[in-house]
Amino acid sequence: MTKKPPLIILAGPTAVGKTELSISLAKAIGGEIISCDSMQVYRYMDIGSAKIQPHEMEGVPHYLVDALLPDEPFHVARFVEMAKDAMQKIYANGHIPIAVGGTGFYIQALLSDADFSEEVSDGRIRSELEAFAANHGAEALHERLRQVDPESADTIHPNNVKRVIRAIEFYEMHGMPISLHNQTQRQKESPYDFRYFVLNDDRANLYKRIDARVDWMMQNGLFEEVQKLYDMGYTKDMVSMQGLGYKELIDVIEQRCSLEEGIYRIKRDTRHFAKRQLTWFHSKPEVIWINKPDYQYNDEQILNAMLEKIQNK
Repeated sequence: MTKKPPLIILAGPTAVGKTELSISLAKAIGGEIISCDSMQVYRYMDIGSAKIQPHEMEGVPHYLVDALLPDEPFHVARFVEMAKDAMQKIYANGHIPIAVGGTGFYIQALLSDADFSEEVSDGRIRSELEAFAANHGAEALHERLRQVDPESADTIHPNNVKRVIRAIEFYEMHGMPISLHNQTQRQKESPYDFRYFVLNDDRANLYKRIDARVDWMMQNGLFEEVQKLYDMGYTKDMVSMQGLGYKELIDVIEQRCSLEEGIYRIKRDTRHFAKRQLTWFHSKPEVIWINKPDYQYNDEQILNAMLEKIQNK
């Protein structure tokens, strides 16, 4: 029987402290890091994505950071393609890939070696659905999804028009709900010998960290970063500019709301996002939870607990 290649996942909600821990873990096990983040992949989007900076990497190679321009498409199929390419390089270096981030959908696709051979888009269907959304609104589009795939409708927020369209499009193209397709993919045995860690914190403390981080971002030039991107021609309808912190501040720039309102929305929506992330991770039975209060917030104890889990099957 062929030995499966190793893969470590370090996931968790936004602002929980994954970045610092990932560096310590990589240095401890001879790892190289693949970013599983839908925003850090983009250049020029440093502050709002809380992107790790070169001096913070401490010599640990990072992949899928600053890899694309903000007007380039980035979706789960492209993520898996780029991540697999990075993993081959890491294995060739004799090292262990550590996938780090909070985008659970991307992590699951990588872990299950999801097959995206059927993912070719039908431009005609997509155009029709985009026109329907523009004319009738996101709620009406979401109701169309509920009629053909209620399970997906329960998990995809009505405002996430892009994913709603993708789910309806998949049904129209293949005659089966995308939720059923995804379930089949999830049931595939992973080709990796993996450990799937989720770093977590007390909810109230996590929310305080989120609010403090947004304040730090604003003090360190987030508004100026968004203004610069806006001046470069990157607009709100681009996937990259839908990221938390970017879409809200474009509303400020375009005078649709005040700066105070924009900051309030970033904090509120980031807290909601963290809650959705935790709900996702709680649905995964393979997750090993690392709750920071259980270790008295001692980084060394947390790292040692993870190393023990990696060494013992």
